[in-house]
Amino acid sequence: MKKNIYLYELAFMFLLGSFVYSLLEICFRGYTHWTMTILGGISAAALYMISTGKKPVYIQALYGAVIITLLELITGILVNIIFPMNVWDYSLVPFNLLGQICLPFTILWYFLSIPSLLLCRIVRRNFTIPIIPH
Repeated sequence: MKKNIYLYELAFMFLLGSFVYSLLEICFRGYTHWTMTILGGISAAALYMISTGKKPVYIQALYGAVIITLLELITGILVNIIFPMNVWDYSLVPFNLLGQICLPFTILWYFLSIPSLLLCRIVRRNFTIPIIPH
């Protein structure tokens, strides 16, 4: 497995994550918000970086769930508390923190991270080209 991560790989994963996350949200919620498009892209790029490690997928998925939850908390504080855009509110969901993150969604991020990490491995193995040929 290659060790270097190129900027174009992260950009590709950002765009893919932005699209897929927005599509999933539209399918399940009926709508999305532009901030969720950005969050989905950042999350996908983070998962791509995690996927380069040698840890088993279930450990990488745990890292992914924690990172996505932290990104969601930061985004939630920005878009729902500091700039009250009211994008989401988990205050009625059990085990929530400030209504921005909750344990059920952290568990969901864990299980969604597993196929996402496998996709990252496929992208890295098959769709990357060196920037400077040897």
